Amino acid sequence: MTALTLESRFMTDPAPAAPTGDASRVAGLVDAARRGSEGAFAEIYRRFAPAVHGVLLARLPQTDADEAVQETFVLAWRRLDALRDPAALAPWLFAIARNVAADRHGARARRREERLGDAPPWPAPAAGGDTELRERVLAHLRSLPEAYRETLALRLVEGLTGPEIAALTGLTPASVRVNLCRGMDLLRDLLKKEGWP
Repeated sequence: MTALTLESRFMTDPAPAAPTGDASRVAGLVDAARRGSEGAFAEIYRRFAPAVHGVLLARLPQTDADEAVQETFVLAWRRLDALRDPAALAPWLFAIARNVAADRHGARARRREERLGDAPPWPAPAAGGDTELRERVLAHLRSLPEAYRETLALRLVEGLTGPEIAALTGLTPASVRVNLCRGMDLLRDLLKKEGWP
């Protein structure tokens, strides 16, 4: 299965364009939100929620990731005054999201240990279907090295382009391309081992 085929079978609706090249606009939104503007914070949410969702989905199951997006933005609203550089909003939001995911992952692992003991965390794949493939891709994506997880989640799930991922994460476009290519190769190998075409 080629990267393009996997992407086309896996991606949901395209995400809104990522906030690139408008650091002064983002800084203005942060300043307005700090002064209490709910509209400015709503705009921040609209712009960054898809990317935050991708970061969380690289670490958590879908239902947890959806809830963790809300938790991330609630924490960001409460801590907005702690953001030193308003132009660095995206990396700051991602750091909050990673911490939320780590907290949820720890709690989830403790609950799973209590319920399942030594049972494997992922069931064996069922026979065929895009839903099963999507679940397996997400499961394997979470097992990849972190650099590959985030870039793949932002590309495959949130539909961001390489340049958009670079702008949001602070990585160079070349690093994003390398991470996507290597991550897709690892992901493809893991899926092939399970018998996916």
